[in-house]
Amino acid sequence: MGLIILIETATEVCSVALAKDGQLISLREISDGNSHSANVAVFLDEVLKEAGKIPKDLDAVAVSKGPGSYTGLRIGVSSAKGLSYGLSIPLISINTLKSMCKGVLEKHKATDHSAFFCPMIDARRMEVYSAFYDGKLQMIRDVQADIVDENSYEEYLAQHPVYFFGNAALKCKEVLSKHPNAFFIEDIQLSAANMAELAEEKYKQAAFENAARFEPFYLKDFIAAKAVVKGLY
Repeated sequence: MGLIILIETATEVCSVALAKDGQLISLREISDGNSHSANVAVFLDEVLKEAGKIPKDLDAVAVSKGPGSYTGLRIGVSSAKGLSYGLSIPLISINTLKSMCKGVLEKHKATDHSAFFCPMIDARRMEVYSAFYDGKLQMIRDVQADIVDENSYEEYLAQHPVYFFGNAALKCKEVLSKHPNAFFIEDIQLSAANMAELAEEKYKQAAFENAARFEPFYLKDFIAAKAVVKGLY
């Protein structure tokens, strides 16, 4: 059982939470992808103060490991590593898509649990990071980068109802919603709150990362855009 700080910065949402024994104590979050670096430290301080805790009270730090935004993941993991090193506490990593699915299963308890659940994170244009889980949060298909068209996920849609959600689901709705087994859950975003039970499970199992070697799960290599100066090309 532990007091764990939770950091989620894999998408446009910056979210920090504090949990004790898997139960949420305090939460701060904002959906503004341009301010993660400024907000993480502030939110860390605020959730601890709200709970009447200090950094030395922490037993572990958990971070959303990806896939997701390259910059967002770097900020979250760097912050988590800093806490792990500075406080000599274990570092726990949480699969970002699994965390999102956990939140949906908790929020929509009446949803058909014989169905499959597909969290989606935007990876530009019609490409998404996605995975498939069942109603017990067991992985059916591992994380992949998919280019979505009308034939995508046919092997799953042919057999089960599939619920799509996340910040990339709506852009896929036009091509996927034609299938009678495709359903979409709107207004679902990542939150550090969804990491609480997952982090507690790993804490009990001592499933910790090597803080010196741990890197985010980017899934794809980062490609920086090249500026073109007028007149040179």
